[in-house]
Amino acid sequence: MGDGYHFPLRVVDGLRLERSVRDALLPGRALCDDAGQPRRLPRYFYEIPTWNDALGVQLAPSFGLWEFIQTDVREAASLLSFPRYVPCASTMPALCLEQFRQVVGTFIHISANGGYRSPKHALTCNASPHCWGTAVNVYRIGDVFLDNQEAIERFATIARSILPGVWTRPFGTDRGFTDDHLHMDFGYVTSVPRDAPPDPLGVTSEAVAT
Repeated sequence: MGDGYHFPLRVVDGLRLERSVRDALLPGRALCDDAGQPRRLPRYFYEIPTWNDALGVQLAPSFGLWEFIQTDVREAASLLSFPRYVPCASTMPALCLEQFRQVVGTFIHISANGGYRSPKHALTCNASPHCWGTAVNVYRIGDVFLDNQEAIERFATIARSILPGVWTRPFGTDRGFTDDHLHMDFGYVTSVPRDAPPDPLGVTSEAVAT
């Protein structure tokens, strides 16, 4: 076993990325949630060199990294090409979905724009856990499309019964509700892996912003 398993993607300090990428990721900056509470965005990211790398990295036995990074033209322009970056806490929802999949006993399909999306994505509104990589939108489970109240509430109940701390959006059409997917999130979780680059200069998001 030696010194243990190493995740196949490099950890990068978002504060040291090029300006156009920093302006999209806003590493270490604060966004306010719906209640006006400031939430600090992730600083450390996994660097994804190519789409083939995204296809090749398994976050859990049933889930690949690619499933959590599918975005469309509404994403910031600097994040539409590779290398791309995903918060280090993005591994957490995959492990939770793996447990969820074992209970429901069938495939789980994540929506486009339903995994990680940046603070500059057009769908981002206030501090969404999607910007932390700790939220997923599921549009289909097995042969069941989650586009009606019965299906959404049934699977939301299962998720809450087996995943401690998970939050699911209630069914409805008003802001903060959902009527065409199951939203599950685990809050504003950040991760600093053991192999995160050192910060000998004590660089802060405020210093970089100036």
